[in-house]
Amino acid sequence: MQETIKYWKGLEELENTPEFNKAKHHEFAEFLPVKETNQTTDKEVAPRRDFLKLLGFGIAAATLASCEAPVRKAIPYLNKPEEVDPGIANWYASTYFVGSDYNSVLVKTREGRPIKLEGNGLSPVTRGGLSARAQASVLSLYDKNRLQAPLAGGKPATWEKVDAEITSKLRGVRGKVALVSNTIISPTTKRVINEFGGKFTSFEHVMYDPNSASGLLKANGGVVPDYDFSKARVIVSVGADFLGTWLSPVEYAKQYIATRKVSKTNPTMSRHYQFESMFTLTGANADIRVPVKPSEQALVIAALYNRIANQPINTPAYNNARLDAAAKDLLTNRGAALVVAGSNDPAVQMLVTEINRALGAEGNTVGTTPSLVRQGDDASMIRLVNEMNAGTIGAIIFYGANPVYNHPLAEKVISGLEKVPFSIALTDRMDETAARVAYVCPDHNYLESWNDYEPKRGQFSFSQPTISPLFQTRQAQESLLKWSGNNTPYYNYLQSNWRGVFGSQAAWDKAIHDGVYSGTGIASPIAANTAAPAMTIAAAAVAINKAASTASKGIEAVIYEKVNIGPGYEANNPWLQEAADPITKATWDNYVTLPRAMAVEMGVEQNDILSVNANGVTLELPALIQPGQAKGSIGIATGYGRTHAGPAANGVGANAYKLISVNNTGLVYGNAVTLKKTGAQKPIAQTQTHHTIMDRLVVQESTLDKYKKDPKSVTEYIKIATPEGPQTPAKVSLWQDYEYKNHHWGMVIDLNSCIGCTSCAVACQVENNVAVVGKQEVLNRREMQWLRIDRYYSSDAHKSDEGKGTVEKYHAMEEPSDNPSVIFQPMLCQHCNHAPCETVCPVAATMHSSEGINQMVYNRCVGTRYCGNNCPYKVRRFNWFAYYDNEKFAEPNPQMNSDLGRMVLNPDVTVRARGVMEKCSFCVQRIQLGKLEAKKQNRRPKDGEIITACAQSCPTNAIVFGDMKDPDSQVSQILREQQGERAFHVLEEINVQPNVTYLTKIRNLV
Repeated sequence: MQETIKYWKGLEELENTPEFNKAKHHEFAEFLPVKETNQTTDKEVAPRRDFLKLLGFGIAAATLASCEAPVRKAIPYLNKPEEVDPGIANWYASTYFVGSDYNSVLVKTREGRPIKLEGNGLSPVTRGGLSARAQASVLSLYDKNRLQAPLAGGKPATWEKVDAEITSKLRGVRGKVALVSNTIISPTTKRVINEFGGKFTSFEHVMYDPNSASGLLKANGGVVPDYDFSKARVIVSVGADFLGTWLSPVEYAKQYIATRKVSKTNPTMSRHYQFESMFTLTGANADIRVPVKPSEQALVIAALYNRIANQPINTPAYNNARLDAAAKDLLTNRGAALVVAGSNDPAVQMLVTEINRALGAEGNTVGTTPSLVRQGDDASMIRLVNEMNAGTIGAIIFYGANPVYNHPLAEKVISGLEKVPFSIALTDRMDETAARVAYVCPDHNYLESWNDYEPKRGQFSFSQPTISPLFQTRQAQESLLKWSGNNTPYYNYLQSNWRGVFGSQAAWDKAIHDGVYSGTGIASPIAANTAAPAMTIAAAAVAINKAASTASKGIEAVIYEKVNIGPGYEANNPWLQEAADPITKATWDNYVTLPRAMAVEMGVEQNDILSVNANGVTLELPALIQPGQAKGSIGIATGYGRTHAGPAANGVGANAYKLISVNNTGLVYGNAVTLKKTGAQKPIAQTQTHHTIMDRLVVQESTLDKYKKDPKSVTEYIKIATPEGPQTPAKVSLWQDYEYKNHHWGMVIDLNSCIGCTSCAVACQVENNVAVVGKQEVLNRREMQWLRIDRYYSSDAHKSDEGKGTVEKYHAMEEPSDNPSVIFQPMLCQHCNHAPCETVCPVAATMHSSEGINQMVYNRCVGTRYCGNNCPYKVRRFNWFAYYDNEKFAEPNPQMNSDLGRMVLNPDVTVRARGVMEKCSFCVQRIQLGKLEAKKQNRRPKDGEIITACAQSCPTNAIVFGDMKDPDSQVSQILREQQGERAFHVLEEINVQPNVTYLTKIRNLV
């Protein structure tokens, strides 16, 4: 007789514990009064931890931050009043401002957990766009490396103890009290700082920016000019990566693309000239790009000034045919021309201001509402560091600032701290500066905070808490208020500060609900030193001549920011570390970019470690051979080389801030360096190693002149020979075509609008619980991103070239030009109507839906990978490992390997297991939600109600998603208008009939 096998539900039943015996007779859990409140407090009787236990959350996650409802005063963006409904998302308007990256956002919460950010379409500044850093920032909320309690002398302490000691020491301080921060654009925060400083006889608030724009501020009255690229027919940028990292890239991208979208009804577009040393994201999108050494950028501006101004200045000549063409175009388009420069030299920025004035830009392409996102003053910070070392500073407070890491005078900051009797850090983690101060007071994450922001004069936005504090942190503003003797909660202080503007509770509620407000608000003072009178043109000429006479004849380094990592504030965010750089396609490191000619001359190969020496500092980094890099120059990115950020950032790359020079005008980001090989190697993890299209019709481009003459001539279409004559591949098929009776989902991607910013790729990763695999797995070609952005360089070699053998010709076609043009192409599952993956799966795990979506049935997949092998677009991703709950991936993939990290996961999307294939699903969870919401109202979904995560986040609206069965949908209208003109399918000749259509890129060449 077969032995009876015993099964048990858990260890409790196996061990027959008393708790199990008590609970097993109760089929249902006790009622939890989620909405009942105490009569005397705002706290709920049943905290959310019990509510989440009822829903089946793990105990560790349930006892964390979302155990309590968000602050009662928070107003959901869509659902009012706030409800706790399982499975229903709440949205809150908020603001992300970290390291001068400003985004007005909407925060999606599920069961009290923020899980996704999207752009706030009501914002007149960012207008619904979102940067990659803002997209990924929600993961930073759940970073277990955040400080969890205050520290005194490096040891955990209570807030009561810390407040008492700090208050006592501040009361007896001798000497100046200094508060150091990066740019602050919150009017109320500045008022708090002023109130705090008013308690001392000598107080100074010093703002500095690691990515300084101090020279620009000094040339423009202490503010950033209101550049408006949407009104420019001609744009000349000299070293300004305004689409990637310069000042306000999301805002500028929205403006820039407004004049780059072409159609038969509007066959015009702006012309963009870019003079730069590094190959930047902006340079990759330019119509005409000219590589110049860092020391030549000032001469380019001076030469441009001499060609445009009525009173030329005496500076060294700079002759270039492209510069002559740029000057001619600028003069032809007076009133619709714009010149910008990324230099931190006040003399250069003074000339730029005068050029724009001479071109009639003021009131047109330079508006009247200046930007406030950069306010740091280099001179003030340098003076403060000297005062610290002189022993005249009695107390110093670092508010969100980390100069021990991100300032070139870091060593002097360290020595100066030893001479300051009393020091405090208001920060979210034990960073490089916080590790050296006496008291560390942990600040809230912005998603736990109240605040206001003024990114542009008269344009305001607000943040509100979307979750209760995860740890024993306290908002920095509240700490400053308490130490100045004001026990008012910061929320009350903030609301009181705005009472004179709004007047009523209803007006305040509307502003918090919308997240933005335009009009007369609370004035933000301009720092006196940056608002000083600008230098004269004659003085600017003298400064440029002096710089030119001392310029290096050797190798010059450009210290720049990467689009994803930026200054390094979010360096411990694995989503950003694994997001490939738009140009180099490298992840998890910084490196030395150098031109091919220099590499050949020095005998350097890719991945060779180079020793870079400047300012008495030596860094060792691997070499990356970069087409388009200016001759005689190299590039090194900041944001790396962290030592106190967290496991994803610590020890990754080298700290390039040490190579920045300091002179009497401020920080200099282009310096002379010496370079030599070390003989060692370090592999760079790139997601793309083949860089040209070798004359294949993967991407297509043409010129504006050709488009104007004949729109039907700009795109090449494949024809197949048949007995009836040449036909399109779709006419020759063995397939029985699908009939879509209800919906047919499709996507159009405009290559003219895609700038390659990677926001869509990060949005996809956040929305769909895509795993991060780490550097080694990227090197193994096992990255998991569903959406990648392919970057293609042009080549000087072509199939039609004569005098070369076939092998030699194709080898030459693999090599990019020395100064190539670039096309970005977002590549995702094409959801083919004749999908080759569907025919080879032995278990029907990949199949076609009745609405045109290529679906993956995860619990059927047995991991043969036949589908991946048969996919011509290589967009399928195989789970080589169990990335969930696997200690091997705990550091690069924290969102799947800790109770805290898992709180960011989207509950609407399955976390895939080992051995399963996955890919883009067209965000089917969003499609289903949109259909269900429409069904409740007994109607079809309206166009625009269902938007994929990639399309939602794109700051340039390059991606359009919709129902191709709806003739009025935007995607249907674009396809009708562009059919036979710019619309094409990738690899159309193999007749897989994708549901993703691309539009040919158009360049406005001279």
